[in-house]
Parts: sequence; structure tokens; C-alpha cells
Amino acid sequence: MGKGTIRQILLITDGCSNQGEDPVAIATLAKEQGITVNVIGVVDNSPMNEQGVQEIESIAMAGGGVSQIVYAQNLAKTVQMVTRKAMTQTLYGVVNRELQQILGKEQEMEDLSPEKRGQVMEVVDELGETIDLNVLILVDTSASMKNKLPMVQDALTDLSISLTSRMGDNRFSLYSFPGKRKDIDRLLDWSPKLDSLTGIFHKLSSGGITPTGPALQVALQKFEKTNSRRSLISSGEDELLEDSGM
Repeated sequence: MGKGTIRQILLITDGCSNQGEDPVAIATLAKEQGITVNVIGVVDNSPMNEQGVQEIESIAMAGGGVSQIVYAQNLAKTVQMVTRKAMTQTLYGVVNRELQQILGKEQEMEDLSPEKRGQVMEVVDELGETIDLNVLILVDTSASMKNKLPMVQDALTDLSISLTSRMGDNRFSLYSFPGKRKDIDRLLDWSPKLDSLTGIFHKLSSGGITPTGPALQVALQKFEKTNSRRSLISSGEDELLEDSGM
């Protein structure tokens, strides 16, 4: 399509990592590779402990993404919101960097006239509907997530349906952690639809440790195996903005 690809990791978890590499450090590495890390913390009636919330926010901040704490019953809307918000945030970052090259490093979009700013926002909105989107979803299936997994499945199906109206290509892959023999297990290879997940979470066994860092590290490797012919937003900013008339 020539407009580049936005690459995201969507981490869904309810607690603190407790084994392996620091997930914040891995999220930093992801950002350096042009991959945004978004984190949704799923809670129930008992509030998530402070350490867990802090880790969720730190991972997302290091990964240049969005974090959100949500009660399980509200998960579906949150997954859609976080995915789209992160997409827009990424596009605004690209546009701001391009503006700084044109207007100088001290200039940002907020410095434009209201009319020009409106034109830029229109471009960002259009790109949000037309740019390709690759989302690797990483789901925590440790013991404390057992009762929440059916709602995770419903939320992912709703995400797939909500994005079908976009003109850009959507591609999803789904992994769970901890894996049975590895850090993560693949549940769905790259596909345009998540509604093929019917019943998959009901078959998963929950339990074990929470190796969030190692899981994120393996997830990064999965992007390296995707179609290398697709242009990446991190290396195709000029082309993306040229196509947009900027």
C-alpha cells in the first residue's frame, strides 16, 4: 500500500512478572525497533497491588505505548480503545518529527495555527484508517488469570470485528505465556481475523509463573519473521508523509 505498517504488541496481564529479564528493558528494546508495547492490566473486585500497576505503566511508557487498568467485564471496549489510541499516538509522533525537520526542532504541532493543526489532524485520522496494522497479542495465562480468559477471548473477537471497516490491512497473531515447554505458546499465526479463536481459551491450562520479560523478548523475534517486504513505519516516515500530502 506504500503507507508503511504500524507494529504493536498488546500485552494483557493481571499481575507482576516474577521470572527472567526485566520487561521494562525489553519494552525499551521494542521501541528502538519501531514496535509499540501497549499493556492492559485486568483486575477483578480486589484492586491490583501497587507494584503490578507500576510495572504495567512502566512497560507501556518504555515501549512508547498506552497502558490501561480495567475491570474484566469492561475489557472488550478497552482493548479496542488502547489499540486505536496507540495507533494515533504513533502517527502523531511521526508527524511531529517531520514538522520539526521542516520548521525546526523547537516547533511542534501545537505551534501551528488552528487551521493548519486541523489539516494535520485530518491527515492523522485518514492514516489511522488506511495504514496497515500488525498486532501481536500476548496473553498472561498464569493461575490468577483463569477466570478472566473467557472475557479476554470475547474482547479479542470484538477487536477483530471493530477493525474490519478499516481500509488498511489488519494482521493479528496471538501468543500466551507461560508456555508449556517454552516462554510463550503460539495460539494463532498472523491472520486478518481473530474471530477464528472460538473456544481456544477454554482449552488452555492456567497456572505457573509469570515470565513477562522473556515472553516480550520472544514476541519481538516473531516480528522479525513476518513479511520483510512490508515497509515499516520506523523506516518509512518520508514515504508515509509524502503519500499523505504533507
